[in-house]
Amino acid sequence: MNYGKSGLKKQIHACSSKSVKRKTKAAVLTFKLFLLGLITLFVACVFVGLGMFRGMLNSAPDLSTLDMSPNASATILYDAEGNEIETLVMAGSNRQPVEYSQIPKNLVNAIVAIEDSRFWTHKGVDIKGMTRAVFSGLLTRKMEQGASTITQQLIKNVAFDGGMETNFGATVKRKVQEQYLAIQLEKTMDKKIILQNYLNTINLGANTLGVQAASQRYFGKDVSELNLSECAVIAAVTSSPGRYNPITHPEDNAKRRDIVLENMYEQGYITQEERLAAQTDDVYVQIQEVEAARSNEPSVYSYFVDETIVQALADLQEKAGYSETEARNLLYSGGLRIYTTQDPRLQAIVDEEISDPDNYAHSEILYSFTYRLSVTHKDGTTDHYSEANIKSWLRQQTGEETIKLIFATEDEIRQHVEAYKETVVKTDDMIQGERLDITLQPQSSCVLMDQETGYVLAINGGRGEKPTSMSLNRATDTLRQPGSTFKVLTAFAPALDSAGATLGSVYYDEPYSVDEKDFKNWWGSQYVGYANIRDGVTYSMNIIALKTLMNTVTPQLGYQYALDFGITSLVESEVNQTTGQVYTDIGAPLCLGGITYGVSNLELTAAYAAIANRGIYTKPVYYTKIVDSNGKIIIDNEPETRTVLKESTSWLLTNAMEDVCVSSHLYNRTSIHTSKPETKIPNMPTAGKTGTTTNTNDIWFVGYTPYYTMGIWQGYDENSPLDTGDDVRTMWYNIMSRACEKLPAKEFPEKPGTIEEVQICHKSGKLAVPGICDADPEGNMIYTEYFARGTAPTEVCDHHVKVTVCSLSGALASEFCPEALKQNRVYRTLTDEATGVTDDNAYLLPATLKNSTCPIHTGFGFPFLTDENGQPIPGETTPGDGSGTIPGTTGTGNNGTGSTNSGSPTGP
Repeated sequence: MNYGKSGLKKQIHACSSKSVKRKTKAAVLTFKLFLLGLITLFVACVFVGLGMFRGMLNSAPDLSTLDMSPNASATILYDAEGNEIETLVMAGSNRQPVEYSQIPKNLVNAIVAIEDSRFWTHKGVDIKGMTRAVFSGLLTRKMEQGASTITQQLIKNVAFDGGMETNFGATVKRKVQEQYLAIQLEKTMDKKIILQNYLNTINLGANTLGVQAASQRYFGKDVSELNLSECAVIAAVTSSPGRYNPITHPEDNAKRRDIVLENMYEQGYITQEERLAAQTDDVYVQIQEVEAARSNEPSVYSYFVDETIVQALADLQEKAGYSETEARNLLYSGGLRIYTTQDPRLQAIVDEEISDPDNYAHSEILYSFTYRLSVTHKDGTTDHYSEANIKSWLRQQTGEETIKLIFATEDEIRQHVEAYKETVVKTDDMIQGERLDITLQPQSSCVLMDQETGYVLAINGGRGEKPTSMSLNRATDTLRQPGSTFKVLTAFAPALDSAGATLGSVYYDEPYSVDEKDFKNWWGSQYVGYANIRDGVTYSMNIIALKTLMNTVTPQLGYQYALDFGITSLVESEVNQTTGQVYTDIGAPLCLGGITYGVSNLELTAAYAAIANRGIYTKPVYYTKIVDSNGKIIIDNEPETRTVLKESTSWLLTNAMEDVCVSSHLYNRTSIHTSKPETKIPNMPTAGKTGTTTNTNDIWFVGYTPYYTMGIWQGYDENSPLDTGDDVRTMWYNIMSRACEKLPAKEFPEKPGTIEEVQICHKSGKLAVPGICDADPEGNMIYTEYFARGTAPTEVCDHHVKVTVCSLSGALASEFCPEALKQNRVYRTLTDEATGVTDDNAYLLPATLKNSTCPIHTGFGFPFLTDENGQPIPGETTPGDGSGTIPGTTGTGNNGTGSTNSGSPTGP
């Protein structure tokens, strides 16, 4: 640089030049503008930030619309004695809310000490904790929960679904709103209520939500019973439910528990002695014991719970107006309390007897199976196979026409399945799905009800281990042929109730056909002749039931009575779309239980309960009420009732069915008997009816005492014949006798005043004639029958005839036969409609006797005189031709004194 004189002049000139001045001014202006821009940008950012902050606050949830109490909690079912029998949960709903007063002080202090030590003093937001969290978040771009207060955590759980944001911005927004709402909440809600809601909401590991659920899960007791160490264990879980789970990670939980206890000591909640005692309390042994016991408990709902769920879901929609989705969500996560009708004592008895192998003809264990196999072949086609395919394959392999899918071992089933699978699965085939279910056989179902209330007290839908919740329930889901139990419902009940018949009404038991279908009785092709409706009930007589239905009731009326009794599975008319065949249950087979689809045990038992309950049908009830989480009754499940029978009819049917339950034989015929073994409960009146289908595929006994009505079914799932029908009666007796053994004596409902007693003839159903009806060839046929007022017979017996015969000749006695030789004999007679050959035919008045009189004592042609006893007097003869008879005469006969009366002979 030139520092000479000339150089300095040049520099001064340059500085003072206009161009330089302009450049300098421009630079200054630019700087000012830049500074102004920065200031403007800063101000704009501040306003934008304030706007965004205000926007966050304005978009925060409305606190007034938020329910801080748990909005998804478990539904609990209770039995009739108030015991908890099941908890219904879905994901995020197994809370069991409790009041603040029920939560131990140690648990409250433990949670506060580890989660929010300044909870009782801050206003919803902990400034110190928040400051730390902000700086930590800016550095790590993670917002740690540790800075949140208990109030904020409650807000997060209730309003923000637990804070599951996927980006930093959303997390910042939620935190701002969370803090704002926490401050607002503490202005209106007591801290104890905030803490109560928080403790009922938090996740405490092992799929437990809330302190009550955690207490039950880990310690098997109510939260109010927790000690200090146990409270610290639960508080230790809060920061990381997975890591500090005391079941799966007891060591980690123990370390965290000690920190909780240390914090409680430092914050003055406990003493040093209490802290040390709690640390040495090995609660983890207890936790493992509770877990071991829990693992032995059934993991699926019982049959009773299944049916309660079904009924509750339907009622929440039909009675409370919820949609199907709303009803299901409410049932599984609405914190409901459902008070069921289940009697725990009776349920235990039913379950024990259903499981007892001694109650089955096969005391050895048998098995059936269901099988599903889907195979995609190399060519892309897919085929589906089942146990039906295996049955056909076995038929081909063995050459036997009849194959029963009943096996002695499970291994035998698996061998057949594998062998069959090899025949259908080829190389390069792909198995898309396969399932094999093996089931104990034969099976049973049981429904036990209180007939007066309609309450279902116990139910069992199958023998053996229940595979899953909401699985097949043979008591409610399975339809089986009811056999002779339907005689009472569709023939005898309507006959007595509205068709003018009585228990004494007689029908002729004989070979019988309807629409070219031949019917016979269950004992074979022996027919007894005249028998009445009481006989039809007591000895389950098919022909008597059929004739009652067809000649007195009509199938249409019998069908209507079945509907009135609550049977919903009947078919009025249905067309098979493949064959075009029309099916209907309005016909003769109805009264024998020959119906299209069958009937459920539940509906059959409820029908008989109506007879037991003075003719009043009550729809089966599984629960009495449903209460919401606030204690409000949603559904008060009042029983639905209707009158099906007159009270007099129900009494008469009960009286007849009492005869079923004691051993007897019809007219001393050993092949025609009542229940065996007997089903009469000791010291308790008992009524009921058997039911056995063709080939003994289904066997039933449905009956009742003054306390309970119960239906038992036995059979094979795949409908194979059973060996005997006695076992179902044995099981029924075993259950009912145990159920009633400690109950006070009680009688069936008192005989109505409209019932009267009349002595009638068993063979005619009409008024008995002493000296005739009681002299029947098979014994006394006079008995006392009960009748509804106005239905007793007024005509006298016309099915017996009394004749006097001469014991010497065996012909009808004439007036000349000695009195000592005259014998009165009673024979049966038939009306014109009685055409079949039956036992009655053996006791009819012989044709040879009808139009003949004694050929010996005629008064005209005796070859010898007789003494007063009708014996001949040696050497003495009477006038005449000595023939001894005078053909075609109707003379008065010998008077037995040795002399003759005058008469006009007509002989040669």
